[in-house]
Amino acid sequence: MPERNVIYRQRVAGRPLTELGDYRRAGGYESLRKALHELDRDEAVYQFVRSGLRGRGGAAFPMGRKASFIPKDSALPAYVVCNADESEPGTFKDREIMQDNPFQLLEGITIAGYAIGAVRSYIYIRGEYEHQARIVESAVAQARAGGMLGRGVMGSSFDFDITLYRGAGAYICGEETAMLESLEGKRGQPRLKPPFPAVAGLYASPTLINNVETLAALPPIIEQGADWYAGMGTEQSTGTKVFSISGHVLRPGNYEIVMGDTTLRELVYDMAGGFRPGRDFAAAWVGGSSVNVVGPEALDTPLDYESLAAVGTSLGCAGCIVMDDSGSIVRSTLRLAHFYRHESCGKCTPCREGTLWLERILQRIVDGEGRMEDLDLIEQLGGRIGGRVLCALADTGILPVLSAVRRFRDDFVRAIENGGDPRPEPMMEVAVGG
Repeated sequence: MPERNVIYRQRVAGRPLTELGDYRRAGGYESLRKALHELDRDEAVYQFVRSGLRGRGGAAFPMGRKASFIPKDSALPAYVVCNADESEPGTFKDREIMQDNPFQLLEGITIAGYAIGAVRSYIYIRGEYEHQARIVESAVAQARAGGMLGRGVMGSSFDFDITLYRGAGAYICGEETAMLESLEGKRGQPRLKPPFPAVAGLYASPTLINNVETLAALPPIIEQGADWYAGMGTEQSTGTKVFSISGHVLRPGNYEIVMGDTTLRELVYDMAGGFRPGRDFAAAWVGGSSVNVVGPEALDTPLDYESLAAVGTSLGCAGCIVMDDSGSIVRSTLRLAHFYRHESCGKCTPCREGTLWLERILQRIVDGEGRMEDLDLIEQLGGRIGGRVLCALADTGILPVLSAVRRFRDDFVRAIENGGDPRPEPMMEVAVGG
């Protein structure tokens, strides 16, 4: 990540912070010490609330408010669950945080555990992240040996430990209740809500669930103060956000920006290097694949929650997939429809059947067998899927399809009239699947 990063510093002297000694010399675990010895639990939660930190996993629910929902008088133990599944196409920020600075994540988890009175945390890590899992496991062992985990954390009366749990690579387990089912040894499928995890989550106990980027933001917030964090960004989009940009850009990677200070144009052209000579911007899925696709008209939009909502899309998890004018929006939309059909857990009929038929319709358009009425049929199918399922997979999975048909309708019409669309979509080979 660039040197301008203020929250997710990955390296010191060019070296990743994978050794506890290096992390401590860089100021690591002073935030946890401050929380344990200077703040009571209510004060720690208040710091989360006052910072304005919103969940960085896509839903953008205020992290502090979620922590405040954990009941204080429960007879059951409380848990912190870190969602490190990161299966959203185009997203790879959590991977870099775990790979280059795992201790900032562990410190953040422990601070969150102290704030809600938890006894243990589970990190649910994506099955494909074998390299990152080994690094995090080593960091947990080092932290435990150094007194930052286990009994009497850092000489306090707080007992807390962390367990790493390897998932099996199912996209649906990025949904919080499906992840809890998987942690309990069951099939990864979403639960009916309410009750919500804050009241009855893991093992029917109060559970705080946040992703890697969110929890790793807590140590700087505690160290510098909530007002310092809230002073960055906009009123509704405080702090910084890591954007994972991929696709046709020349310098794909992770870029941390202050919310609202950077436009999509600046991210694409100034940070990510723009495109090959002779090529220009065509489309982008700014918040990961499960958002409305935008065209060139959105290039001057500031990258924050409210500005992106104003142009009809969302920040999501900030997995920015960018396509230049050499690609095919029709084939790219088919590729995304295939992904969501494949990753549907099948529990809800509208999702299981609806995503299948969306893929089939798009496939026949690409294959030269499409009909003009297929475009209206796609719209009708979307209306019968959204809002009729247990989790957000189908609700958000239909967004890239419906928005592409609406925003780039002429491309779909040409594909139907010309007997298919022969143009490639090589950027999706990289972007889909993280």
